Amino acid sequence: MLIAGRILGAVGKRSVCLTQSRGTVVVERWWQVPLAAEGKEPYLHPRRHRIYRFLEDTKHKPKGKLELILTQTVEKLGERGDSVFVRKAQGRNKLLPQGLAVYASPENKKLFQEEKRRLYGGKPGEQIQTRTGELTLKFLRNCHLEVGISSTEAWELTKEIVCRNFLKNLGVFVPPHALTLPDERITQWGEYWCEVTVNGIDSVRIPMFVVTSAKPQTKSTN
Repeated sequence: MLIAGRILGAVGKRSVCLTQSRGTVVVERWWQVPLAAEGKEPYLHPRRHRIYRFLEDTKHKPKGKLELILTQTVEKLGERGDSVFVRKAQGRNKLLPQGLAVYASPENKKLFQEEKRRLYGGKPGEQIQTRTGELTLKFLRNCHLEVGISSTEAWELTKEIVCRNFLKNLGVFVPPHALTLPDERITQWGEYWCEVTVNGIDSVRIPMFVVTSAKPQTKSTN
């Protein structure tokens, strides 16, 4: 296919599209330009060197991905500080305008790498909470927990029992090592407290009611 530098024809009788067409067409000269002498400009023939051979239209190539760094947790993508590759339309129309991500520039990569280092390997007092951790803390501050004990025999409340009730009634997974109970043994129904530490950084104390009920209810104070 030959593409001439000048397009001849009457355009007055044709519709003209004013919309900009974005894309890249790869071409090469049909006749190669001879090398010029040192220090001189190469000579271009007024007609011959304005004729090109079509090689490729990039609009038919697979669309590339856009690398971004998430600034907060995004479902099905990742959490704050994660580098992700997304469709360009998704990144430019949703993630970037809504402040959910930033471009993965060398400066931004260095910034978030330092943040992760402080989060997971920093000294006590230098660590920072994740976005998910902040949301978990906010949720727990507005809740209280009811733990139902239906046994008529002697019993003692353990961390494992409380953790199961967190997951069952609040939908929050709390590992035993992140849970703190009062020093005194809990062997009777009544009002107590428990403390949950999120990501080993921040702790929140939650009112806990141990009741005689087969189906306890956990309510939010809001």
